[in-house]
Amino acid sequence: MRIGILTGGGDCPGLNAVIRAVVRNAAEHGSDVIGFFEGWRGVIENQSRPIVPDDVRGILRQGGTILRTSRTNPFRDQETLEKLLAHWGDLGIDALVAIGGEDTLGVAARLYEEYQWPVVGVPKTIDNDLNATDYTFGFDTAVSIATDAIDRLHTTAESHNRVMVVELMGRHAGWIAIHAGLAGGADFIAIPEHEVNLDEITATVRSRAEKGRSFSILVVAEGAKISGLETTQSDRKDEFGHVVLGGIGHDLARRMEVETGFETRVTVLGHVQRGGTPTAYDRVLATRYGFHASELVHRGVFGQMVALSGSEIVAVSLADAVAEPKTVPEDFRRLAETFFG
Repeated sequence: MRIGILTGGGDCPGLNAVIRAVVRNAAEHGSDVIGFFEGWRGVIENQSRPIVPDDVRGILRQGGTILRTSRTNPFRDQETLEKLLAHWGDLGIDALVAIGGEDTLGVAARLYEEYQWPVVGVPKTIDNDLNATDYTFGFDTAVSIATDAIDRLHTTAESHNRVMVVELMGRHAGWIAIHAGLAGGADFIAIPEHEVNLDEITATVRSRAEKGRSFSILVVAEGAKISGLETTQSDRKDEFGHVVLGGIGHDLARRMEVETGFETRVTVLGHVQRGGTPTAYDRVLATRYGFHASELVHRGVFGQMVALSGSEIVAVSLADAVAEPKTVPEDFRRLAETFFG
């Protein structure tokens, strides 16, 4: 078989581990792997090359992706879609492993449903917001990085009697914020799933001060909803129509100083959460995903995404996986709220 593979969307720790697993398992089956560069752009522009086992030696621990990535939407216009379909037909690819999040796998699902492309998906996103899987790879690394940052900010916040605002990634799902906030002992966590009022946050800071705790750690997801807070979000959008987020941390910090009188500093981790060496958990999970994705391909099972269910790797419908985002449930948020203040 000739198996195509691509990585789309934001980069993520563990991508190279998936690529390595697909290539190594395909070689065991006597199959060839063709790597497309920069996600769907590589198929549209016919930018690819063979990936052999020697190419993936030593990449297990590396962050990023040797295939590079982009946020390219083949369905943005008819001309782009026609290029994609034409190049696919010319290449003689028997199957495609698409590694990505909701947008990349959303494209894969449409190509399977509307054009019968033989695709298998692998769930990649630090946001952990893909349906039908317990965890996506990259999430554990992002949470570990964010938790370490919160731990470090605790010491300087306490030393200077400051409020520290930590802005983490999370467009419409607050998984990173709530996990890292819980693990790091944050005093308030704001996530997209539950709107809070600015007064709730200032009341928490004041209450801590009254109890003699003259510092606070406030964790906020980039897509959090805080009523009473004027935000300066960008109006720029990516190819999939998503507004480019960022800035709520600075907006909150400015108001905290005004409302509480505490000197306030903000830390925006941004792409630091995506970069660097994946954790052991993510390396193993990504390897399992890549192996099982290759197995599905060689069994001729398409239109599926590999997923984690408990401790088992299973196959789920791509359409189900991208139907709606997986968000933080209310009972988990209430659990976190118990430890505010």
